[in-house]
Amino acid sequence: MGEKLPDHVRFNEDTGIRDRVLAGLKKTGGYCPCRLKRTPENLCMCLEFREQIADPDFEGYCHCRLYYKEKA
Repeated sequence: MGEKLPDHVRFNEDTGIRDRVLAGLKKTGGYCPCRLKRTPENLCMCLEFREQIADPDFEGYCHCRLYYKEKA
């Protein structure tokens, strides 16, 4: 999780949520702890959120609420 975040993307400011999700990522080896399947699409930052942040009109949290994307 040391890489630079994309523009307009930030970590959830709720440290309780953020810490729980980061702990889950550590336990799963980097896979979204909210997903049952351990597939490449579910590696954090998951494919679903990468597609959402590519949409300039999208604003909101990723599925597990670790990241928030603001409109540009």
